[in-house]
Amino acid sequence: MSTGLERFSINQMTVKQLSLPELVAACAESGVPGVGLWREPVQAYGVEAAAKLVRDAGLTVTTLCRGGFLTATDPAEREAALADNRRAVDEAATLGTDTLVLVSGGLPPGSKDLHGARERIADALAELGPYAESHGVRLAIEPLHPMYAADRCVVSTLAQALDLAERFPAHQVGVTVDTYHIWWDDHAPEQIARAGAAGRIHTFQLADWTTPLPEGVLNGRGQIGDGAIDMREWKGYVEAAGYTGAIEVELFNEELWAREGREVLAETAARFVEHVIR
Repeated sequence: MSTGLERFSINQMTVKQLSLPELVAACAESGVPGVGLWREPVQAYGVEAAAKLVRDAGLTVTTLCRGGFLTATDPAEREAALADNRRAVDEAATLGTDTLVLVSGGLPPGSKDLHGARERIADALAELGPYAESHGVRLAIEPLHPMYAADRCVVSTLAQALDLAERFPAHQVGVTVDTYHIWWDDHAPEQIARAGAAGRIHTFQLADWTTPLPEGVLNGRGQIGDGAIDMREWKGYVEAAGYTGAIEVELFNEELWAREGREVLAETAARFVEHVIR
């Protein structure tokens, strides 16, 4: 009998109050089949040890977050970013995931040149794409809501992400479809179809949009079902585009982090079944 969780993946950030062993144990006990991991806690635990922990529990690592931040103009900063992204690819391969999510980076200090920043992302992808391919890893450009364009991500729409990705083979570079960042864009459904036709939907992530946004906007992602986004509608868009992979719930939310982690995991799984599957 189906539980509704067969495609569910919990992003580690959603329950960051849980240690990696606690998260893995909670997933195994709750029937959650997938986890999206973040580099910092994985590095703290040890990449090889984390890979063994997850593998021994029978869990699938659906994504690794994150690479990116590829917009620097300073040559030394650019080389450091490329080296860090190559390490991220290595970590993804060790963890057994084929998808490294990229947050592209904002404007360098003092710059107002969005076009130039996006071109530097393309230049970096030209170097990183083949390296990722050689390790069995795909790069997934994640467009972030325009409110992050200045300091975090100059790629704000799926169209912009695809314009970059389509310069490279689909098995090297695709996109992340995250409801929190694109739900407002009435062109997003056609861009999802565009991405799907080319095999470039590398991961699908969910978070709701609730108001009022908290003062720390970055941590304002709402629990599934609490906000304005029709999750079944967006699941329909990606499935119509041919996506059949994991569906990852990634929530940055101070109120959720203040609660007991296993309780949040159980609630998130229940909300996923209620608002996404049934």
